[in-house]
Amino acid sequence: MEVEEASTSAPGGGDRADRAFSPGRSGALYRFKQQNLPSWKPALTPGSVIMIFLVIGFFFIPMGLIFLHASESVVEIAYRYDTDCIPEPYKNDKVGYIKDSSVSKNCTRKIRVHKYMKAPIFVYYELDNFYQNHRRYVKSKNDKQLLYGMKQKDIGSCDPVQTGNGLPILPCGLIAWSLFNDSFNFARRAEPLKLNRKNISWQSDREHKFGKDVYPFNFQNGSLIGGGSLDPKVPLSEQEDLIVWMRTAALPKFRKLYGVIEVDLDTSDVVSINIANNYNTYSFGGGKRVIMTTSKWLGAGKNNFLGLAYLVTGTSSLLLSILFAMIHVRNPRY
Repeated sequence: MEVEEASTSAPGGGDRADRAFSPGRSGALYRFKQQNLPSWKPALTPGSVIMIFLVIGFFFIPMGLIFLHASESVVEIAYRYDTDCIPEPYKNDKVGYIKDSSVSKNCTRKIRVHKYMKAPIFVYYELDNFYQNHRRYVKSKNDKQLLYGMKQKDIGSCDPVQTGNGLPILPCGLIAWSLFNDSFNFARRAEPLKLNRKNISWQSDREHKFGKDVYPFNFQNGSLIGGGSLDPKVPLSEQEDLIVWMRTAALPKFRKLYGVIEVDLDTSDVVSINIANNYNTYSFGGGKRVIMTTSKWLGAGKNNFLGLAYLVTGTSSLLLSILFAMIHVRNPRY
């Protein structure tokens, strides 16, 4: 400040102390940029540090226990079907099985409900060893095409799945091309369980990211078929399986919502699951599971990470406060 003040003095001299700063230099923004605003630097004493760690410990440990209890109270059933649904002659040739269109891919498995499950019961499919976060995979789509359809001409970002029969594929890109296409049907005591497949995607995605007048008229029509197909008579904004799939996962093991069962399941109920095992995870050593889970105020599915993180943080803070207190008693500082 003083250097800049001196440099603006007139050659003729005069009393520089009487010169006032311009309005631009006297404002709070200028003083903030020059780091001249008043600051508050708390003086941390041993007692205040011990008290801070104690408060963190006493707050985080009960919260961690609450989160763990909420997670453990969720009833969840997981069944891996990619290995069980392979016919005996193909046990040693899984890739050949999934690529052979003459072999039936349907299988029925029964699972027992070990604890009362209150509706709504969320049904997920889970894949592992599937890297949706691969850079080339994540980039292989065109958001404007999903919203505007054929009006969007530049689809270079969809490489290597861009065109088919001389026309842009709609929707283009590796993400859409690899759409998950296994299906599940549920029954109890020989009566079908209604599976609600509406509103499984984000409302903001349906309304703002996928066009209401965009139809997948030439999807999966090429010689190399990836995953599932789409109904060409239904606009993308209503293709909720696609909308869910297009939200790529950050980790190689992930779940995506398939539907919601809206009736309660009692303890010891036997649920029959009719599975269409169409999706090829055998080529890359992936696994597939179907998940049935209830929900609590913390969310659907079991996840102990948040509770354990709070417990570890709270316990560490409590131990540190005890350690600092012992050091302070032995070597007091004020």
